[in-house]
Amino acid sequence: MHLFVTGGCGYVGSALVPALLEKGHSVSVVDIMWFGNRLPEHPKLSVLKGDVREPDSFPLAGADAVIHLANIANDPCGELSPKLSWEVNVLATQRLVEAAIKHGVQQFIYASSGSVYGVKNEPDVTEDMPLVPISDYNKTKMVSERVLLSYQDRIAAQIIRPATICGYSPRMRLDLSVNMLTMQALRDRRITVFGGGQVRPNIHLKDMVAVYLHFLERGGELRGIYNAGFENISIMGIAQQVARHAEAEIVVSESTDPRSYRQNSDKLIGTGFRPRHDVAAGIRDVIEAYRAGKLHDADDCYNLRVMRRLQLG
Repeated sequence: MHLFVTGGCGYVGSALVPALLEKGHSVSVVDIMWFGNRLPEHPKLSVLKGDVREPDSFPLAGADAVIHLANIANDPCGELSPKLSWEVNVLATQRLVEAAIKHGVQQFIYASSGSVYGVKNEPDVTEDMPLVPISDYNKTKMVSERVLLSYQDRIAAQIIRPATICGYSPRMRLDLSVNMLTMQALRDRRITVFGGGQVRPNIHLKDMVAVYLHFLERGGELRGIYNAGFENISIMGIAQQVARHAEAEIVVSESTDPRSYRQNSDKLIGTGFRPRHDVAAGIRDVIEAYRAGKLHDADDCYNLRVMRRLQLG
């Protein structure tokens, strides 16, 4: 297959694209490269520096599927520049799916977010529950989903709502809960937990990659929205796991972040997908990369810091 991946140089893309190439696919990547490009050269890989808001210039002709990862990710980045977030996360998504349809692409896989649920007290949050987004980022993801669903009669749209991802990537993110707490433990021997009672679903990066491969292999057979989160753990629970692996103390502070929800991914499991990695493995991955000298606590590992440096707010 020939695959077109937006945001392929990012945290997930830097792990996904090599996996796609290993499967024998040819891959075209478009990324604005605010966070650099760490993809290895490959005869079946082309990488274009481009803005996802300009899809008419993208090499979509001949693509079998689009995997749309590019977005302004997380609440703080969305708050830094709400206008940019709506342009990139919503308007660009609409333009991209229309361009894909124009070029005869059959499958469109979209990376949404489990954060669209907002605050939920139910023990199992399933795909059919009402969305209560509480930030601009959450809202852009919700609206993008609805935009894509309106094109279902013209293209096989598959919307994935990932949990918080953990584990090591060549383009590392240390602003994700498991990765962030692990780095704190390694750097300071101390973990600061804000609140701690908030429950968040989690997914290992390797399982996230496997989810996208799973949907590609099923083609247009699967459509609609799917949760992708397999461990619902409180922030304190994550900190305790990190402390056991990295020998750090835990300090608790008050939090103004009310987000708490649990994902149920039975619908995804029902398609035959099985997770193979857990949060503990993600913690070990980060520790091993740090001790091997592959990972450093640099500004480039934090999306908000990079966006501020580039004066995008």
